[in-house]
Amino acid sequence: MPRRNGPSHTMPLAPAILRSFVRRDGFGLFLLALLTGGLAGGCVLVINTVTLGMHVVLYGLHNGGRLSELPALPLWRCLMVLGFGGLVVGVMGAVLRRRMVRRPVDPVEANALHGGRMSVRDSISLAVQTVLSNGVGASIGLEAGYVQISAAFGSWLGRLFRVRREELRILVGAGAAGAVSAGFDAPIAGAFYAFEIVLGTYSLVNLFPIALAAMAGLGVRHLVHVKGGVPPLMMSWHMGWSAVPGVSVLAILCALTAIVIMYCVTQTQWVFQKLPVPIWLRPVVGGVLVACLAASFPSVLSAGHGGVGLVLAGKVVPSLALLLLLLKAVASCLSIGSGFRGGLFFASLFLGVLAGEGFGDLLAHYGLAPADGQVCAVLGMAAMATAIIGGPMTMICLVLEMTGNMTISSAVVLAAVLSLLTVRRLFGYNFATWRFHLRGETIRSAVDVGRLRALTVQKLMRAQVRSFPAAMTIQQAQAQLTLGIEERLVLVDEDGRYQGIVLVSEITAAPATEKTVSTLACYRDVMLDPHMTIREAADLFAEAEADVLAVVEDRQSRQLVGQLSERHTLRCYAVELERSRRDLAGDGRFSV
Repeated sequence: MPRRNGPSHTMPLAPAILRSFVRRDGFGLFLLALLTGGLAGGCVLVINTVTLGMHVVLYGLHNGGRLSELPALPLWRCLMVLGFGGLVVGVMGAVLRRRMVRRPVDPVEANALHGGRMSVRDSISLAVQTVLSNGVGASIGLEAGYVQISAAFGSWLGRLFRVRREELRILVGAGAAGAVSAGFDAPIAGAFYAFEIVLGTYSLVNLFPIALAAMAGLGVRHLVHVKGGVPPLMMSWHMGWSAVPGVSVLAILCALTAIVIMYCVTQTQWVFQKLPVPIWLRPVVGGVLVACLAASFPSVLSAGHGGVGLVLAGKVVPSLALLLLLLKAVASCLSIGSGFRGGLFFASLFLGVLAGEGFGDLLAHYGLAPADGQVCAVLGMAAMATAIIGGPMTMICLVLEMTGNMTISSAVVLAAVLSLLTVRRLFGYNFATWRFHLRGETIRSAVDVGRLRALTVQKLMRAQVRSFPAAMTIQQAQAQLTLGIEERLVLVDEDGRYQGIVLVSEITAAPATEKTVSTLACYRDVMLDPHMTIREAADLFAEAEADVLAVVEDRQSRQLVGQLSERHTLRCYAVELERSRRDLAGDGRFSV
């Protein structure tokens, strides 16, 4: 007998077995979620260690690498580190843009449009750029980097074991949950981050794998005894009815500040794009400008972990807090706008404590805010972070877990909810969806719309369409038509260009004259494009109040390629929506 090659026969067996577990009882999915959370915790550990080590070496620190705790820094060192670091980031970004065939897809976009498919290689490159940016002191956070790479590993594991689309999306969320849990020592916030930001919805069926991943990430953090974070706060303040107006005003002020910051980031990007310098030199310019601010106020550097601790410990007076709020916002805009890679996750927490401390002191003089600066700082942190990140339960749990104080939970909830409502009413986006909007994307969350986008008019239309010349007279048309066979005629000119649709009933009811049938045509300028999504087609049907529309190659050529009915479109749309609803709710995934 011929000898069998063991690995070639056994390797495909593992994915098949695990896939059967996933479909039967979910054990395989739970195992993959646990492994994803562990990998996420490891990624966070490596990224944080490397970044803090860079701070220590590049800035000559002896406090463990907490830049934002320092009272001052030499200007020459800031200019050298941020200038040279900007050059490295700029050159690396230029090289990667030439070699990468596509832009890296983040977890939100992956789950919304690509069914959870992410590239590990692209994510590693983005994480490395984030580490370099934060490591040289740019005013951005690391969370975008380690959430990106952790979610990508979850996607890679899911594709390795050939899980279904809905399970792949869950594993992307599991990676994000493990990363946030490990990064902040906050497993509940990590789980809510996965649901609100990465999956786009809450689901009881998905709770266990997400919770497993969050606990696994936390376990890795505790296994290596990672220290740091905000010490528990001893506050005995309780919100009464008299404090509600003050908390509300403080939350709304923080939300308005967040809107200004998000808008200014995009305007700063536009300004840097207009600079007459090569794209790889833009981070150098941004780094030099940030260095000028950081020499006297090092709190604007990096994400601001040390700075948050100083504010919550009462070591920053309100007037200085307002100044630092302005400088930190400017530094973050310059860093992101010039091309440093990173996000505003933890930066929003630091901006929030500064805003809460500063605005709270101003409002307290008029009896409109709590007199305790610590309380105002915590409320500002919740409001600002909710406005920028967009996950109210994530930020509520994160703030409460970070501070270890539940006595102000009702005020934190009120501040977060009012901030979210203010931003949605006045701005409509969080920072992530705002940047999607600027790129032309219409997604508002990570809810899976990829299948709806993939379902285009070209896939739904009927290509065999009988067309009639628009120059044909009504008398000729009446002679050629057979009642009961056609309901409507699609008219084209002598070059095959679409000229409208006319109902057969209108032709038969019209006098037999030499007028052309085009005089009876409707929907002359209403037509479908083959690349339109099913949702866009449904909206066009509703706007035109049409039962059937013609499909043309493009609006310029108007060459007829098919037709599509509203009934077929809405039926297919309803089927896809029901499938998406079942995937979100987890219906039918596991047998009971």
